[in-house]
Amino acid sequence: MNATELQQELFQEIKRNIPGHLSATEEIAKVLNVSVDSVYRRMRAEKSVSLDELYLLCAHYKISLDRLMNIQTGGFLFSGKLLNSNTFRFDEYLSNTIRDMTYVNSFKQKEFYTLCKDIHIFHHYHFREIAAFKYYFWMKTLLHFPDFKSKKFSFSEYNNNLFELGKKTLDLYNRTDSVELWNIETINSTIRQIEFYHEGQMFDSNNDVLIIYEALDKLIAHLETQAALGYKFDYNDPEKQSKGSFQMYFNEVILGDNTTLAILDGAKIAYLIHTVVNYIVTRNISYCENLHEHVQNLMRRSTRISSVGEKERSKFFRILKEKIARRKDALKL
Repeated sequence: MNATELQQELFQEIKRNIPGHLSATEEIAKVLNVSVDSVYRRMRAEKSVSLDELYLLCAHYKISLDRLMNIQTGGFLFSGKLLNSNTFRFDEYLSNTIRDMTYVNSFKQKEFYTLCKDIHIFHHYHFREIAAFKYYFWMKTLLHFPDFKSKKFSFSEYNNNLFELGKKTLDLYNRTDSVELWNIETINSTIRQIEFYHEGQMFDSNNDVLIIYEALDKLIAHLETQAALGYKFDYNDPEKQSKGSFQMYFNEVILGDNTTLAILDGAKIAYLIHTVVNYIVTRNISYCENLHEHVQNLMRRSTRISSVGEKERSKFFRILKEKIARRKDALKL
C-alpha cells in the first residue's frame, strides 16, 4: 500500500466511525480545524496529511496505525480509563455512559452482544432497590471509598439523581437491539454480594434484605417477559411498548465474562470488562471479528429462550427464581 492509498484508507476508516446521519467531512473539519474543502482535498489525497494531523485524527477516532498499515506486531490497541477512589464519581461515570450510549443510538444499525457473567449493569436501573444496593457494593467493596468503610446499607442514602441518570442509561440500552447469553450462575454474584453484607451485619434489618430480593425477583420476571416477547420495554409501561429487540440464550456449560460486542452500521467495537468495574475498548478488526465468531459459536451451542423455546425458557427462569426464593426463606421473616 503506497502513501496515497494509505491516506485514502485512513479516511475510509474514519468515515466508518462516524454515524451515517452526520457529515463526515464536517466532523473531520472540526477535528483538524480546517475548511470542508480542505478535508475533501485530503480525502482525495490531493493534499497530504501532516504528522500533526495524523496524530489528531488517530487520537480522536481511536485508530491504530499498526493495523491501518497492516504491520503485524502481535498486539491489539485498546483504550480505557482506570477507576479509583481518588478520581471516581458515580454521577460522572453514569453521565459518560449516557454519552457513549447516545453515540451508539446515533447509528441506524445498533446491536449489542453480551456474555453475561453477571446481570448486565443496565438492568440494575429497572428497580431503585437494586440500583441502591449495587451502588453501595461498588463504593464500599470495589472502590474502597473511605466514607463507606464502616457505613451500613441504607435505601434512604441513595441519591435519587444517581437513579435518574441510571434510568437514562437503561432507556438508551433498551433502544438497542440486544443479545444476552446467560448461564444459571449469572445471578449468583448478586446473591453472594447480598449474603456477604447480610452475614457481615451491614443491613439494619432482615426486612431490607428481603426488599432487595423481592426487587431481584421482579427483575428476573421482567427479563422473562421480555424474553417471551422478544423485545425490551419499560417495566412501568402497562402497554409494553416495544423498544429494541431482545434475544436471550442459555448456555449450560460456559460462563460468560461480561464482554460486549457492539455492531454499529457494520463496524464492530469490543468492550472488555476487567477488575469488575473497569473496561477497555478496541475497534481492532481482527480482534472484533474473532470475538464475533466466538459469540456466534456460543450462540450455536446455546439454547435460545427468547420468542421461541417456551419450555426451556420456563425451566431456566424457574431455576433462577428458586435460587432467590431459597434466600428469602432463609431470612425467616
